[in-house]
Amino acid sequence: MDLSGKVAVVTGAGRGLGRAYAAGLAAAGASVVVNDLDGDAADDAVESIRRAGGTAVAEHSAVGTAESADALVRAAVAAFGSLDVVVTNAGVLRDRTLSKTTDDDFDSVVHTHLRGTFTCGRAAVRHFREQGTGGRLVLVGSPAGQRASFGQTAYSASKAAIIGLVRTWAVECERLDVTVNGIVPVALTRMVATIPGFGELVERADAGEPIPPRVRRGGLGTPADVAPLVVYLASDAAAGVTGQVLGAGGDRISLWSHPTEVAVAYADGGWDADAIAAMFPSTFGSQPQDFRPTPPPSPKE
Repeated sequence: MDLSGKVAVVTGAGRGLGRAYAAGLAAAGASVVVNDLDGDAADDAVESIRRAGGTAVAEHSAVGTAESADALVRAAVAAFGSLDVVVTNAGVLRDRTLSKTTDDDFDSVVHTHLRGTFTCGRAAVRHFREQGTGGRLVLVGSPAGQRASFGQTAYSASKAAIIGLVRTWAVECERLDVTVNGIVPVALTRMVATIPGFGELVERADAGEPIPPRVRRGGLGTPADVAPLVVYLASDAAAGVTGQVLGAGGDRISLWSHPTEVAVAYADGGWDADAIAAMFPSTFGSQPQDFRPTPPPSPKE
């Protein structure tokens, strides 16, 4: 996959998945703006890309505001003359159950994940329109936005909303030759390390040790396993792919469905509560929709 001549911005790219996305894009030939609030982490990621023969610069703003989004676009244009790809990866966590989630917890997570995606996407699309050469938006979701995720009220809400943006923006941007897709990554990161039994596996992965085949087959690998999907979506090969949500992790890649009606009932003149109660068990209650999370693969072979 050749991304030579393309310019990409990856937010939250100092560590983990974002760093892997930036490295993958650079390895494919793109010039990359590595954004991270942690300036040292961003600089280190840039140095790693350069040592591998890639091209990158660091940008040290916190995403969320219109000003920081505009600054990211300016950084790409100033360094490399254009902008073709934006990957909205930056995020924070404030993991607490609903009753313990404070207003500040909720606002912090939504500001970074959802508002950060909105402002960066808006700034990118404005530039793509002015540039006139199309573009690629890759919005980063999460399994927590697709299924239940205990203790992640703000994070789940933000990630689910981001997938809503994928669908709407794909429609709005089609005439601009801008594709908009979402990814649902799963990898052995610091977040997974908090799951009982997985801390040791994350340490082993960080040390470069092989991941058990059972775990990889179950969809859990390293951040580098997800990067090829980002590279593909940024490429000319994916020019006809838009409005899609794709999952990746370990040896597994998937296509998520969009919500659709699974059952419909009609009543002449409309429904009252008693009629709904009579209908529900046999018509809707016979096919309840699963909302619980899929358990991660066992770390034991």
